[in-house]
Amino acid sequence: MIRMPRALPAMLFLPALVVACGTEKAGADPAELGSRARALGIAPELVYATEAPGYSLARQSVGVYGDDGFSAVYVSQKEGRQLQLTVDRGTMTADSCPDQPVGDSSGASTTCVRDGDSWYRSTGERREYAVPKEGFVIRLSGKGLPRDVLRAAARQLHRPSADELDALLPPAPAGGGPVERGDLPPVGDGAPDNDVDAGG
Repeated sequence: MIRMPRALPAMLFLPALVVACGTEKAGADPAELGSRARALGIAPELVYATEAPGYSLARQSVGVYGDDGFSAVYVSQKEGRQLQLTVDRGTMTADSCPDQPVGDSSGASTTCVRDGDSWYRSTGERREYAVPKEGFVIRLSGKGLPRDVLRAAARQLHRPSADELDALLPPAPAGGGPVERGDLPPVGDGAPDNDVDAGG
């Protein structure tokens, strides 16, 4: 079952993104990755990165997905398209693939085509490459994205290097406490002001 991210900026709620077929690159220090990921509520083994021509990471999009999964969005400044990478626990087989929605397209029919170790999936305008791993599934998806863009990103999926880790995750706070967000006001809960005048 696909669960939506718990805390992503509203403008970045998009179809899911990224998968992999290529050789995984050398990973970052396990202790560093573990502490930084756990500070966000993410299981360290579920942190992945990718590369796609013309797309760059929207760092503010990085967050937890589902219970302890990982999510990040890559954006094309030229085309305005967004590619979402999600990693979450679960499985995907030939039998279960058509029953799992692509992104938030629940209730619609899903088409699944095998592509090496991956599944190319589509529902309406939503496209996705899904890569099953042992105990979790990596997805790379977006609305209206060409298949070759998704395939290229899927082939570049890998565990993050030390440099990529710096770009993906904020530093772990001293003492192991929660990560402090810098975009919230110092008072209140950060919710919009919905007060209206009489008759509003």
